[in-house]
Parts: sequence; C-alpha cells; structure tokens
Amino acid sequence: HDKLQAEGLFDPARKQPLPRFPRRIAIITSPTGAAIRDILQVLTRRWPSLDAVLLPVAVQGESAAPQIAEALNQVKQIDGVDVVIAGRGGGSLEDLWAFNEEIVARAIAACPMPVISAVGHEIDVTIADLVADRRALTPSEAAELVVPDMVELEAQLQHVGRRLVGSLRERASSARRQLE
Repeated sequence: HDKLQAEGLFDPARKQPLPRFPRRIAIITSPTGAAIRDILQVLTRRWPSLDAVLLPVAVQGESAAPQIAEALNQVKQIDGVDVVIAGRGGGSLEDLWAFNEEIVARAIAACPMPVISAVGHEIDVTIADLVADRRALTPSEAAELVVPDMVELEAQLQHVGRRLVGSLRERASSARRQLE
C-alpha cells in the first residue's frame, strides 16, 4: 500500500474521467456471480443499445488476482472499449483479497481506459478502489455511473427542444413586429 502510494498510483491527478456516452464497456468479473447479472440488468434498463463485453475471471482464490490483471491487460486489444468495470459482489475480506493484490493495482493503473472498481463492499476499501479512476460501492452502482439513463436523457432533450421552439417563435414574432 505505502509503496503504491509513494509511486503516485492513488493520486487523483492521474485518474481519467468517465466517458459521457460510452460505446462499449468491458466487464471483468465472474461469469456466474450476482455481480454480472446486476450490472447487465442496470445497463440494459438505463442504456439498452449499449455494447458490453464480458472478460470472465475468477474473483476469489489464488488464481483470481493474476486472471483479473491479465483481463485488464487484454482490454486494450478489444476494439471500441472506452470504459472498464472490474469487480465482484460482496464477501468477506478474504473473498475480496484479489482486489488488494499489487498485480491488480498495477494493471488498473496501466489500463489506458478509465476503470471503475465495483467491489461490493461498502465498509472495506480495497487497493483496487484507491487506484481505480472511479470507485463504486456495488456492481449495480458501477453500471449507473457508467451510462446515463436514456429515459432521463430523452426527457431533458424534449425540454430543451420545447425551449428552442419557444425561443424561435418569440424571435420570429419579434422580427415580424420590427418589420411591421
């Protein structure tokens, strides 16, 4: 932890902003856990046309950290990915330990796309949370952070459209009065 901090891996200045409208999201998690179901459910509700790519990994046990790090390194080879969610559902500190490993922290820091750490544990903070560009308290929250809500966006666009029409009508009638 201290070594990574001294190297600047936790520095807020190195964190990348999330894209406003991502085209393709890479999700690094277990293919069988609750986290992937939660993430996909939220993504499809909020932004149905989104393209998501799953990189299946073990999220606990000895092979987990190397698999997560390898998936983070592979992300840059997948066309069009502009943001990454890496995480798992909650668990004990031992279950979450892969996200405290240096190999995972360095892979997050080296990832050219912004990474959201989505380890479902509100009280414990992992090293992955500190290095990631953004921390989500749960996998569902990560999905909410990564895409806007299409229904809300449509409502905002309709409101802006009505204001534009009103402004144009006002301008036209002002020009008409000036002409007369």
